[in-house]
This record gives sequence, C-alpha cells and structure tokens, in this order.
Amino acid sequence: MSASEGCTDDSCDLSNDLPDIANEPHSGPNAPLNWVGMSEIEVPVHMLNGKGEDIQTVARVQAYVNLTDPKSKGIHMSRLYLAVDQMLGDHVLTPALLREIVEYFVESHEGISDSGYLECRLEFFERRKSLKSNNTGWKAYRVRPITSLRKGVLTTELTIEVPYSSTCPCSAALSRDLIQQGFKDKFAASADAGKVDLDEVMEWLGTSQGISATPHSQRSIAQVRVKLSDKVEDLPISRLIDQIENALQTPVQAAVKREDEQEFARLNAANLMFCEDAARRVQAELDKDETLTDFWIRVNHMESLHPHDAVAIVVKGVEHGYRDDPREFPH
Repeated sequence: MSASEGCTDDSCDLSNDLPDIANEPHSGPNAPLNWVGMSEIEVPVHMLNGKGEDIQTVARVQAYVNLTDPKSKGIHMSRLYLAVDQMLGDHVLTPALLREIVEYFVESHEGISDSGYLECRLEFFERRKSLKSNNTGWKAYRVRPITSLRKGVLTTELTIEVPYSSTCPCSAALSRDLIQQGFKDKFAASADAGKVDLDEVMEWLGTSQGISATPHSQRSIAQVRVKLSDKVEDLPISRLIDQIENALQTPVQAAVKREDEQEFARLNAANLMFCEDAARRVQAELDKDETLTDFWIRVNHMESLHPHDAVAIVVKGVEHGYRDDPREFPH
C-alpha cells in the first residue's frame, strides 16, 4: 500500500476520526522517485481480433506515476487502481484509451507527478488457418501494449512474441551431401553401364537409405517491439502477426492434417535460415510499414544441435530511437 493511501484519497469515505499516517510529517530520506505504483493487477479486457470482432482476455497490468516532490510521503495508489478497473475493463483496448488512462494517472497526482506508465501483459488468442487443409486452430501470442507519458510526450508501443520454425542451412547442406554420397554408392555401377532405372531410383528415395540424413530444425521465437504512430487508432496485433509470419514463412501450426505437415516440411526446406537471416527478413518487412515509427527485433533460435540459443538483434535505426539492447525487451 502506498504511503499516501487512506483518507487523503478522494475516493475514501471512511470516518475522519480514523488515523491517517499519510498526513503525518515525512521523517525519512527526502528524494524524488522514478516510478511508484502497482504491478500484477488482474483485469479482464476487451480487444478486437483480425476480423474486427470483440474478444475478451485477462491482462496483468502495471500502473505507475513518478514522484517529483521529494517531501511527499507517497502517491494515491487507489486512484491508479480505480482508473484501471473502471476505464480499462469496460472499453475496447485502443491506443486512445491507453493514452486517456495514463493522462488521468498524472492529472490525479497534480503537483507530485508529471509522468505516467501503463502496461498490459496478456495473451492474444486468434484462430489461424492451417497451411493446406480447411481447418483452423487457436493460437496464443504474448502481447504487451505499453503507453507512457514523459515530459509531456505520449508514446504507445506494442511488444509481441511470434513462434516459428527455423531449419539450419548448414545442416541442410551436410544432409544433402550424405544423400548424394548414398545415391552415388547405390547407382554408380548402373550409371557406368548406362542403365539407371527411374523406377528403381524413385523406390530407393522412398526408403530410409535414400534419405539418410535430415537437417535439424528448432522452434524459434521472434520478439518484436514497435512504436506506433499517433495516427494508429486500433492496436494492430493481427496485422503485426501476419507481417512477421509472412516474412519468416514457417509459422508454427495448431490444427494439422497430413497435408499440412507436408506443406510445413516443404516451407522449412524452402526457407532455410540462420538467426541472421530471420532478423533481416523481419526487419525488411517492418521497415515498409509507415505506421511504425520505430522497432526493435530479437530472434531466438532454440537450437536442437546445441544446448544454447542462437540470437540476432536489429533495430530500425532512427535517431534517439530503440538501441540495440540485448535484453529481452528494451525500455
């Protein structure tokens, strides 16, 4: 609980006879604080999916203001909570709503705060179509809309994690080499005699001896943080998912029939990529989006060959923008 909770809060209707520690003189070290507030506030929120339909999910919220007055005992925690509870839970989550809430955070602490921060951590559920069959399946994407007000400037950002598959180009080349060697060993004599039989080759290729090696693949994660233009009216979560998955071409699947799995194998073979390749693909796609004023990309290939991950990080490169910070998500 904040130091200034209790009857100093406008929402408090308790008797004035009750003690209020917030009105007592501050006796500790005096200093301003960068952020004071609450985290892990659980609240149901409404969102729009890619079809414009209203869906509901649960968000875990962080709500903060700074404390500029070094002599102030603290902030009004309940004002932050009530704003989140009453404003965030009853309306569709949009950049305008996030900005309105953050502005209220600061206005409700006039004289002791001039900056505010609101972050919602949630899972965005959407039905995604299978690669070949007519099936669809639910996929969950970790998403964080973030709005901050600093020095009078409002900023809205969106972070998202998109899983995909990555197949190692080096491993694919080594596998092809073993298959070529196996083919030569099997059909060298027939080739010398000019009697290589197509049906025999086809039958051999369908055996485990014909495909004697396969390249290693791994589940991978693209972690992306974007800064939205002020012109963006809705959180472009579905569009951002599509952009990332289209750039990488190997999205993980929910509902899978045999034709989907075969197509997934084909796409992996057609899109061999190191982590450097994956990062550049996503960078090139997002660079074309004029609604994104900045972006930070980190791709993580969770190696099946090694006990460690392969990572590549790239930023848009705007002046005073995101730095090439190796943390999971830069602040």
